Amino acid sequence: MAPLPNGDTSMVGVKKPISTVVIVIAMQTEALPLVNKFNLTQDLNNSQFPKGVPWIRYHGTYKHLNLNIILPGKDTTFGVDCIGTVSASLVTYAAIQAFKPDLIINAGTAGGFKAKGACVCDVFIVSEVAFHDRRIPIPVFDLYGVGLRKTHPTPNLIQELNLKVGRLSTGDSLDMCSQDESSITANDATVKDMEGAAVAYVAELLNVPAIFVKAVTDIVDGEKPTAEEFLQNLAAVTAALELAVSQVIDFINGKCTCDL
Repeated sequence: MAPLPNGDTSMVGVKKPISTVVIVIAMQTEALPLVNKFNLTQDLNNSQFPKGVPWIRYHGTYKHLNLNIILPGKDTTFGVDCIGTVSASLVTYAAIQAFKPDLIINAGTAGGFKAKGACVCDVFIVSEVAFHDRRIPIPVFDLYGVGLRKTHPTPNLIQELNLKVGRLSTGDSLDMCSQDESSITANDATVKDMEGAAVAYVAELLNVPAIFVKAVTDIVDGEKPTAEEFLQNLAAVTAALELAVSQVIDFINGKCTCDL
């Protein structure tokens, strides 16, 4: 590491505790329990974001952390949450540029696979992420399409909080067609969502550590229709997600990313 601009080398090599955290969440329903838990305030001016975008920022301090919960907000045409990879990529990029976080947490609900041991209300820390709907059958482009990435390692967090660990597969559809199923199996995924791998791509691109906390709302390889089971379990699973993310925040407080 080069000396600091003023020539002071006293801090060279010193580990820096996590200070600023960006939590990327797709849906308002998933975010509000955490907003209330940490007593965060909405930035009504949205001065850090381009004019006219529906993106939402809640912010505040908790213990030694500056917390920022970032949502894509409601679509200006249809009035629904801007779920999916495009919005997740955009808000992650904008939040990194604006707030220079030490750590990104992508928190949200996901489908789970009973064949991999997932149950409704289970909460997973994600070990690896990949896409399952970017099919490019050309050598090397096929690997780019899958986009397999490891997440920031968190062995101490996993041990302390006794959380489950699994791989995450991301795509822009709630349902699962046969081609998606084959890709998800190839990805060895335990959970599937609509944002995670996109957040991971941007975080890696801009060199920001990222971890992923996913709570299971529905069993993808179960007997109930996905949309029906998702809506039925959303409230209970959101409560489980709020508890898990709160525990994660308490754990990372005062620690460096290398200590997670």
